[in-house]
Amino acid sequence: MNLSDNIRFLKGVGPTKELLLNKLGIYSIKDLIEFYPRNYEYREEVKDSSQFVNNEYTLFFATICTSMNVRYIRKNLSIYSCFGLDNNGKMIKLVWFNQKYIRTKILEGNRYLFFGKTCFDGRCFAVESPEVYSPTMINDVKGIFPIYTLTSGITNKYLMGLVKEALKEEIKFENLFSNEFMKKYNLMERGDALKKIHFPKSEADIKLSRNTFIFEELFLLQLALRLIKNNDLVLKKVNLYNDLYEENFTSMLPFELTGAQKRVISEIKNDLKSNKIMNRLVQGDVGSGKTMIAAVACFFAVKNGYQAAIMAPTAILATQHYEELKEYFARLNINVRLLTSSTKKKEKNEILEELKVGEIDILIGTHAILEDNIEFCNLSLVVTDEQHRFGVKQRIKLTNKGRSVDTIVMTATPIPRSLAVVLYGDLDISIVDELPKGRIPIKTCIATRNQEERVNNFIKKQIALGRQIYVVCPLVEESEKLDLNSVENVYERYSKEDFKEFRVEYLHGKMPPGKKDEIMKSFKEKNIDILISTSVIEVGISVPNATVMVIEDADRFGLASLHQLRGRVGRGSFESFCILKTSNNSTKSRERLAIMRDSNNGFEIAEKDLELRGPGDFFGIRQSGLQELKIADLLKDINVLKITQEAVKENLRKDATLSSNENKNIRKKIIEDYGEYLKNIGM
Repeated sequence: MNLSDNIRFLKGVGPTKELLLNKLGIYSIKDLIEFYPRNYEYREEVKDSSQFVNNEYTLFFATICTSMNVRYIRKNLSIYSCFGLDNNGKMIKLVWFNQKYIRTKILEGNRYLFFGKTCFDGRCFAVESPEVYSPTMINDVKGIFPIYTLTSGITNKYLMGLVKEALKEEIKFENLFSNEFMKKYNLMERGDALKKIHFPKSEADIKLSRNTFIFEELFLLQLALRLIKNNDLVLKKVNLYNDLYEENFTSMLPFELTGAQKRVISEIKNDLKSNKIMNRLVQGDVGSGKTMIAAVACFFAVKNGYQAAIMAPTAILATQHYEELKEYFARLNINVRLLTSSTKKKEKNEILEELKVGEIDILIGTHAILEDNIEFCNLSLVVTDEQHRFGVKQRIKLTNKGRSVDTIVMTATPIPRSLAVVLYGDLDISIVDELPKGRIPIKTCIATRNQEERVNNFIKKQIALGRQIYVVCPLVEESEKLDLNSVENVYERYSKEDFKEFRVEYLHGKMPPGKKDEIMKSFKEKNIDILISTSVIEVGISVPNATVMVIEDADRFGLASLHQLRGRVGRGSFESFCILKTSNNSTKSRERLAIMRDSNNGFEIAEKDLELRGPGDFFGIRQSGLQELKIADLLKDINVLKITQEAVKENLRKDATLSSNENKNIRKKIIEDYGEYLKNIGM
C-alpha cells in the first residue's frame, strides 16, 4: 500500500464511510495518518468509587446488582438504568439513553469493566452512557487513547481502528530532514513519530511526536512564504517610476492625510523607487484611509505611463471605491472605469478594448477583472482590498496580466504583528494606526435580553433624528439546535411588532449578489431605516448616516468580527453607537465583550481575541490563502515558530534552491504542499 492510495482501499471503508471521511478532508492513506489527534484520553488507572472525581472520565470495575430499569420519557427518549457494586461494595448508578441493546448486554450478577464520566448525584456516583467491556479486556482498554475531530457517522473508535490498520501496512516513511538536522532540533524519525502521535505509550511520546510534526509544518509554511518573497526580491522590474510627487494628487483633496497615511505612502514610494518588485500589506482599521493610500499609489503608476487595477470582494464595495476616486482622478484627466459581473455587455466590450490599447488608466472591479479575456496594455500595479476574501492564487492571476507587477494588499482585519509575519510572510507590512481627524470614537455598550425595551426606545430616538440602524444576527434562519436570533425571526419581530412604523429590510449571504447590492444601495440612499443582516455586511460600503450597530447574540462572534462590524458605523460626523446584546451570563463571555466595550483599537482587540480563542477561530478563512495548519497552533507554538524561522533562514543561506541531496525530501515536500504557489520560481 502507498501513501497516495485512496482511502476506500483500506479495510472497513465502504462508499458511505468514504464520503463521510471525505467531509473530514480524508481522501488518501496519507490524509488519514496525517489526521492528527486533537487530544488524548487517559485510561491508565482503574479506580474504586472512593477515588472518583466529579465530572472526570474514569475506568472502573462493577458487578451488576439490580435488574435493568426502563423509563419511557417521551417519544424517542428511553432511559435504561441499573446499579453496580465496586470492589469495596459501594453502589454506582449506571445510565444509558436510547440504547435498547444494553438490556441484553448487561446482566445482573455479572462483573464488567466500565469507562465513563462520573457525576455525584447526592447519594452515590452515577455514570451516564459508559463504555462496557469484559474484565478480560483490561489490557486492551487501559492506556492513552487518541481523540479525533469527528463528523456525524464517524466514531472515534472507528477512526482509531482505521489509523491502526493503515499503520500496520508496510509503508515507507521517508524523513523530511537529514539525520544531523533532526538531531540538532530533537526531531523523531517520521515513521516512529506517526505511530507515537496516534498511539502513545507515555506523555513523552505525545510531546516528542507532536513537536516533530509542529516543527515540520511551521518549517514548510515559512519556507514556502520565504521562497515566494525571495523570488520577488530577485526579479527586476521592467518599469521605472520617476514621478513620485504625491502632492500633485493630495493637494486637491478636501482633507489632510494623517501621519500614518503619509508614513505608509513613503514606504510605498521607497518600494517603487527600488529595482525589486513591491509586495506590501497595508493593514488598518475600518475608516483609517487605506483607499486614499491605494489612490496615491495608482496615481504614481499612471503618472509614469502605466496602468493600475483595484480589486474588491463585492460589487458594492468596488462601486464605492469607484465613486470615491473617479471625481479626484477626473480633475487630473485620469480615466477610471468600473467592471463587475453586472456590467452590461456593450459597456464591458468597450472596457475590454480601451483597456487593451491603454486608454483606461485605472480599472476598479470585482473577480470579474480576473477573467481570461481581460487584457491590460501595460499593467504595473495591482491593489487587492480585503485580501482574506481572495487568496494567493487570485492575486497571482491578476499580477500575471502584467510584467513584474507591484502589489498592494489591503485589509481592515487587524492582525497581531506576530501572526502577520507568518500569514503574510511573502509581504512587507505597513500599518495605518491612526484615524482621520474629527472622527468621533464609537460608544459601545453591553445589553441583556431584559433590556430589550430600552434598546428599542434608543433605536427609535436615533431614527427620529434621521439616522439609520444596522442589526446583525448570527444565523439566517431559525435553528432547532441553537437558541439564537436569526435574520428571519428578528425581521419578523421588527417589521410586524417592535418597529412596524418604520422601513425595515433584511439581507443575508444566501441572496443573489444583485439583490444584495440593490438592498445595500437602497440603505445608502436612506430608503431603509433598519437593515437586519448576517455578518455579510462586515465588508461593505460606507453609510455615513448609519449611527447604530446592534449585534444580536454578540457572544457568538469573535472579537475581530465584532470590531469589523462595529466599524460599519461612525463613518460620518454623527456620534455613533454599538450595542452588544447577549443572554450569556458566563464570566468568560462578559470578559470578552468588556474588551469591546473598553477599546476601539483594532490591534489591541485582535491580540486579545487571539489570546482567548486561538488562531483557528480567529482567522476563519486563512488570510494567506495557503493550506490550513493540521497540528500547529500559531499562538501556543510561538516558540517553535521562532525556531523554525531561524532554521529556514539558515537552510536557505546554505542552499537557496534546495537542490542539495540533503534537501531533496524538503524540496519534494514543499512542491507537494505548495507547488502551485512556487511555479514561477521553477520548483
